[in-house]
Amino acid sequence: MNKLIIGNLVHRPLRSVISALAVAIEVIMILSIAAIMLGMLNGSRTQTSGIGMDMITHPGTASALMNTSSANASVKVADVLQTLPHVQVAAPVNIKLTVGSSLENIYGIDFKSFNALRPFVFLSGGPFTGPYDVIIDDFQAASGVHYKVGDTMKILNHDFRVSGIFEHGKGARKFIPLDTMDEIDGNPGKASLFYLRTDNAPQFQEDVRKEILATPGMEQYSVQTLDEFLSTLTPDRMPGFKIALNVVIGIAIIIGFMAIFQSMYTAVMERTREIGILKSMGAGRFDIVSVVLRETGLLAVVGVTLGVASTYLLKFVLHSHFPTLSFAVTLPWVALAVTIALAGALCGALYPALKAARKDPIDALSYE
Repeated sequence: MNKLIIGNLVHRPLRSVISALAVAIEVIMILSIAAIMLGMLNGSRTQTSGIGMDMITHPGTASALMNTSSANASVKVADVLQTLPHVQVAAPVNIKLTVGSSLENIYGIDFKSFNALRPFVFLSGGPFTGPYDVIIDDFQAASGVHYKVGDTMKILNHDFRVSGIFEHGKGARKFIPLDTMDEIDGNPGKASLFYLRTDNAPQFQEDVRKEILATPGMEQYSVQTLDEFLSTLTPDRMPGFKIALNVVIGIAIIIGFMAIFQSMYTAVMERTREIGILKSMGAGRFDIVSVVLRETGLLAVVGVTLGVASTYLLKFVLHSHFPTLSFAVTLPWVALAVTIALAGALCGALYPALKAARKDPIDALSYE
């Protein structure tokens, strides 16, 4: 039977290759989309953790998408926050989400206070020396035109001079002066949120929260600890994340299912006489079903192996050409994609297998 299965696959190599590629594409679709979307979330969590703050406060309700909110808080609020007990540093920030060649956040910062949260580690150059200076991380510097200190970079339709390149992992990849961000935004003296470094003990953080909400004019502010904010950066808390992921997975399953179904259904129709011979030699229904499903399983294993290997190759290629892109291929998602692909392939072959098992041996032998 094993020789028969291998012979069937080798006899029609093009169909076998196309079937395996369909399963591979299914795996690549699932893993690549999940890797990009989860990479964005994981990258945001890592970069946010690297800022050096342990609390965040801003006007309005709590949201994981604070970069979409307008800068409507006075930067002078930072001075008020700085006077509260247990607050060591209060840094005003204006964050802009931009859509260009990529989706990215631009941070407008007061360098002195933001650097006090956790100092920048400069690899070359240093802090702003003028209003239209920008500091970028090493990943951003390595992407595209490979920026170095003194180069000009277009940001928010303005030319900025790269004054420093720092080690990645500190909130964003591009930082410009807060006053310049406000000027471009037409909203001088404003910030969208404030990062706080406190005495960093749970009881002190709760005291700081109460003190902020008790401050006149700040009763409606949102106050979160770092852990509370990071908990919002999960697939379950991001609008549309799971819907988009499930749609892609559904499309991938349909592609794999239909490809295997068509391949095995055609194979069964072409092997009618062969099935009749097997039955006349004593093969039962289980034997016939087993042949079809084992053949499908072999195709699926080849396709899954090719799909997983191609995904890791894609990760390497993307990282080489787009250093700023987070592409997170995780073992749980690899296991899920493999399970979905194998299950979909076997389900696609089940009906053709049962159809083959039900064939009458006399009719099958007389089939031309």
